[in-house]
This record gives sequence, C-alpha cells and structure tokens, in this order.
Amino acid sequence: MDFTSLSNEQRKRFDEDGFLIVRGALDAGTVARLIEAGDRLVESPRTSQRQRSPDGQYDGFRNCITLDPAFEPLLMWSKTVPLLLQLFGSNVQLATSHLIYKYPDPPGTPPSRRLPGWHRDIAGVPDDLGHASVPRMEAKIAYYLTDLSEPACGATLMAPGSHLLKERLKIDAQTGDPEKVCEPSLRPGDAVIFENRTWHAGGVNLSKRIRKAVMFGYAYRWLKPMDYLIQPKELVERMDPIGRQLLGGTDDFAGAYVPGGGGEPIREWLKTHCS
Repeated sequence: MDFTSLSNEQRKRFDEDGFLIVRGALDAGTVARLIEAGDRLVESPRTSQRQRSPDGQYDGFRNCITLDPAFEPLLMWSKTVPLLLQLFGSNVQLATSHLIYKYPDPPGTPPSRRLPGWHRDIAGVPDDLGHASVPRMEAKIAYYLTDLSEPACGATLMAPGSHLLKERLKIDAQTGDPEKVCEPSLRPGDAVIFENRTWHAGGVNLSKRIRKAVMFGYAYRWLKPMDYLIQPKELVERMDPIGRQLLGGTDDFAGAYVPGGGGEPIREWLKTHCS
C-alpha cells in the first residue's frame, strides 16, 4: 500500500465535522470494474449475504470483499486507507464491506424523505451506552460510483459536528432534518470518510439513476466485526501482512492462539512513513 499523507487541513475538517470528502479517490477504470461486479451481484439470484429492503429501494451485499475480486483492492486503497490509519492509529481491522444500490424513489416522493433516517453507526451502541458515552470506534470509507453532483440523487447526508453531541440529534419537525445538513456534491470515484458518531441519513433519490456505492468500514480490533467472524482462509492468504491484519488474520493458520490477533504490521508501516 502506497502512503498518502493526511494534511493538517484534512485532520481539522475530520475533527470538526466528523467526516472528510476525498475527491477522485478512485480512477475511472476502478469505478467501471466495481460497477460491473456490483451489477453482476445485484442482478443475480444470490440470497446469501444479501441485504435488500422489503420495498426494493435498497439492494446490496454485506462482506462483499469475499464475493468478487474487484472489491479486494479497496481493503488497502492508497488514496483513502492511509488517511484513515493516520486518524485512527494502527490497531484496526475491517469491520464491514457493503455494496449498496439505492434505486430512484417513486414519483411524488417528497424531497424530505430520509431512508434510512438520521442515525449513528454501530447499531445498539447508543442504546447500550447512552449517547453521552459513545466513543469513536469505527470509520467508514464510502466510495460513490455514480454521479451525485446534483441535489436529491441519493447521496448520504451528513450533520457536521454531530459526532461531538452528547445527546440525540435534534430534528426539526417540519423539515425532518437537523439545523445543519451537508449534502455532498460527488462525482464518480469520490469518497467520504465518516466516523461512527457522525449522524447521517440516506438522502432521497429523485433522479432516474441508481445510486451505486461501496462502503468499507474499519474498527478497532477489540470490536467484533459487523459482517463476519472469520474471513475465508484463501482470501486472507492472498494478502500481504497489512492486509492480513485488516482482515483479522493471525500469523498462525493452524489455529494456534495468537495474543492480540497476530502481529502489528500497520504500526511498523505508520512508523516508517510518519516519523
């Protein structure tokens, strides 16, 4: 994985807003390969790992890194993952890889529709710990594959600064949104990195296009992954040491217990580039 340095301005934006937009994170060829793989999965009859809403507005697959080789490079994508590691440190692994297709909303849908509604990530944590005690545990890198440069095309809405709230987000009864809302204007290949405490919602899709995205989430290694318990051995073995750590692999594939989940190659990699 090549190193991309996190600028002081990027760190400031992430610390203040709870999210960071990375322009041109994916090149056109990668976007095309991801769309091809995503379309193939969504058009298939496969039900395993599938997550589809009853109304058909959402369709996609969890732990998609195991479903097509096109998704594997995102695990260590050089334009985004090093930024996340500089924000979160080295003790992380992949928690989720989620292919998400959001279809156009039916004619007459109000622009204020939010699906899913405003929420924080890592389901259950705010209820278990209370909003005042929710720590920063995970961040997602959302890669957008379709054009979201116009409003109401299904972009994920963000509430800037909401990661610092110690209570539930206040929603205006008339608009259905908080006081501050960011609807990112995104081109194919742009990415958004956002942390678990940042309140966000699914914006309405009034376009005639399917909004296509892939989200890779990384969490501290002491947190159980959301999409898997153990990744397929053949996938882990294809990776270098950094990739193995990110997939939760150990140094011993014979099943022997390795304290801490194996070595810490990411820590050494960061030391090399950030010293």
